[in-house]
Amino acid sequence: MKKWLLMVVAALLLTACSDKEETTKNEITDEESTIGFEVLGDEVAEAPDVPKDEEEQILAAFDEYIQSFNSKDIDRYVQTLSKNPQGFNYEDDLETAKKAFEQYNIERTPSDVTIVKYSENEAQVFANLDIQMTEIETDVELTSSGRQVTVFVKEDDAWKVTSVYYIGNDSQQ
Repeated sequence: MKKWLLMVVAALLLTACSDKEETTKNEITDEESTIGFEVLGDEVAEAPDVPKDEEEQILAAFDEYIQSFNSKDIDRYVQTLSKNPQGFNYEDDLETAKKAFEQYNIERTPSDVTIVKYSENEAQVFANLDIQMTEIETDVELTSSGRQVTVFVKEDDAWKVTSVYYIGNDSQQ
């Protein structure tokens, strides 16, 4: 039962309280944009023609998003989020993160981080994620992994998270 509860919490946190439905299709589409990535297989195509300085800024923003969450620094974490997100409610995400930081130690480890879509005002970053979660009160541990696309928008000349799409792998412990 505890593992089930932890998995639900992990899924909620990893999607940044996303109000988009999880999917196992190759594309997620809403009225404004298409999020595309290969769910099966090992190929992830890098977006062409990303300016080097923008690539560095986007990847730094993604790294800060992950590291601020892992360090449980709520002030730092909210600085990575868009003030007008498309995929989650800002205030709900803030409250969920605060509760998670109080109750769990969560370490998200990304690999294969790749910018898969780019325009001047939006970037999509793909990553495989390994998640190690421990409930502080009980020391119950859970590990899981999945694929995530984090969508960034340019806000005040900085890249901010506006939505997150996560699909967990089948084998979880």
